Formats: sequence, structure tokens, C-alpha cells
Amino acid sequence: MSSLKEEKKGYFGEFGGSFVPENLQVVMNQLEEQFETYKDDPEFQEEYKFYLREYVGRENPLTFAKNLTDQLGGAKIYLKREDLNHTGSHKINNVLGQILLAKRMGVKRIIAETGAGQHGVATATVCAMFGMECVIYMGKVDTERQALNVFRMELLGAKVVAVDEGQGRLKDAVDAALNDLIQNYENTFYLLGSAVGPHPYPSIVKHFQSVISEESKRQILEKEGRLPTAVIACTGGGSNAIGAFAHYINEPDVRLIGVEPAEAATMSEGVPAVIHGFKCLTLLDEEGNPKPTYSIAAGLDYPGVGPEHSHLKVSGRAEYVKATGKEALEAFQLLSRTEGIIPALESSHAVAHAVKLAKELSQDDLIIVNVSGRGDKDVEQVFKMIKGQ
Repeated sequence: MSSLKEEKKGYFGEFGGSFVPENLQVVMNQLEEQFETYKDDPEFQEEYKFYLREYVGRENPLTFAKNLTDQLGGAKIYLKREDLNHTGSHKINNVLGQILLAKRMGVKRIIAETGAGQHGVATATVCAMFGMECVIYMGKVDTERQALNVFRMELLGAKVVAVDEGQGRLKDAVDAALNDLIQNYENTFYLLGSAVGPHPYPSIVKHFQSVISEESKRQILEKEGRLPTAVIACTGGGSNAIGAFAHYINEPDVRLIGVEPAEAATMSEGVPAVIHGFKCLTLLDEEGNPKPTYSIAAGLDYPGVGPEHSHLKVSGRAEYVKATGKEALEAFQLLSRTEGIIPALESSHAVAHAVKLAKELSQDDLIIVNVSGRGDKDVEQVFKMIKGQ
């Protein structure tokens, strides 16, 4: 780490910061300057909201899951429908915001990492629309698990690079993308998909994903006249969860609950460490290196988590619980059968905990579950798991 320069900014409590080589810090500073210039700029906001409305299809519904609620007999469950966005997940909220920044910076080459492939698809989609070169790094294992998304990205004109170093999963894709940025920072914009990485990325991703809770807060007040008892979202790197939590963080009576895979339980078992240029709770092996992880949901298969989530955990503002792959698989099927909504395997972890919590709460309580994506991408994988192939 001696070659890295730590910037004393972008911290959430003890977590965050920027631990990158000095030449890359120059790029981070430029990005921060552009973000601070444009994030509240009326013209930028108008263009961003135009594309959210006309291209993504926002605002999406807050759907009352009546059948599921009746079956469980406890709290009322509402679903925030990020699965209805163009490209099928919450990822495009952030991608659109960052591509508009890249456009203003005059950059024509976009790189990104992806796990489940949804961020890659969203990035390839907007690059096609804005006529930009697009390179997506994806772990080799994930390219096999999510072959359909790989084809989608290629169909949209992106070059998909399968990374077979390490475990060939999301962490390794991030490593490869950061290496590309170090080599090509003068003409390349790294469109990071999760609420991780060196400052200012966690703040950028939160800003653009906060549209989720901005909408859901207004929608629940319109429907119920009060705030929810709890907001539940799955957590891998943490982008959909920080977006789902953002406008409730200063509402102390609203429980914020992140659900991570039991097989990659960063919040439960992680310790403070630096990974990918920032400090967060991280799963480490006996040598102090990032620990190999596995989840049936490729998008949650990461040994770290966003720095703000780390702070929310340590400060006690948010709760982080575990759901097993088996529980997520059961929730995947349950929501499909009761509501006709097939959730992503990532989102199914949040649904699994909502099922447990709803039974513990009264019928006067309200739960919002962020359905971060739709399960089309996972149907073949689930079919094989259920059939035992």
C-alpha cells in the first residue's frame, strides 16, 4: 500500500476515503469536481429526469403485495418495482447519471465491471444510445452463470472481457477494470456500478440511486399516510440498498434492513480493511487478503460492501441480516406464485427476510421491499438448481 496516497475525504465515519495511485487520484479529483458542478445544476437535472422518464420508464410503482400479505398474515408488504425499469433493474438509474457526466467531460470510452450482468447491460444500453465505446469486465464464472446477459451486452455493441484471474467473479472484474483505468485514465471513464470504490464513487452512486427512496417515501405517504415500519433491500456492494435507504436515513423510526447472502456475510463477519481503493467492512482470509466468496446471486458475490453501509452498521442506524441461498430460492418461487412477479435472485434475499419479518410484526405495520431487479436473467440457473442438474 506504500504506493497509494490516501485522500482524507469521502468518509462515512471511519469508512470510505480514496486509496489509489497518485496519477489515478488526479482522475478521482476531476470526477469529484465534475460531479459537484453538475449534480444540482438545473440543466443537468432536467436532462437526467428526462431520460429517467422517457427512457427508463420512471416513476415505477410501489405495489401492494396483497396476496403475499394475506398468506403471511402479518405486516402489509409493499414492493418497490425497480424490476420494471428498462433493462430490468435499478442499475440504469446510476448508469444514466454517470454517462451524462462522462458526456460533459468529453470522454468517449466507457469501462465498467459487472457481476450478475445487469450493470453491464445497463452500461452497454446507454453507451449504444450515446454512441460511446463500451468495455465490460466480468468474472469468467459469472459469464457462464449469466450467459444470456453476456449476449445482451454484445448485442448492444459492448466488448465483454471474461476475467479468469482469482475466482473469476465480481471482485476480479473490479480488479481488471481498475487496472484498465490506471492504464487508460486519460481517455476513459470508469462507470462503477455499486456504492463502492474510492471517493467520490460511493457518493455518486448514492446520489443517482436515491431516486428509489425519493419515490417510495412519497408513494407510501400517498397510499398509507405514514412512513413504513421497515425498508428492506439486498446488499452485495450496496447500490440498490443505499438508494432504497437514502431518504429514510434521517427518519429514526424507520428500520433499515440490509439482507446479505449467508455465504458471503460481509456485515456479520467482516472487519475494517482497504479493498479496491476504499475502506469498508471486508471478509479477509488468514493472510489478510480478501476472502473467496460465493452466492447463488452473482450480484451479491463480493467480499466488501459500500462504506456508508459499513458506517450504518457500526453506528447502529441500519440492521444487516443473512439469508441463505435456499431461503432466497424459496422466496424467488413464493413471490412468483403469489404475485406473478419473478424477482432477481439478488432481490429474493430481501424478499426472504421480509417473509420472516412480516410474520413477527402486526397487521398495522408496513414493510417496503426493494425489488432491485427482475428474475429473467436467473430463470435458467434456477431451473437447473430446482431440477438438480
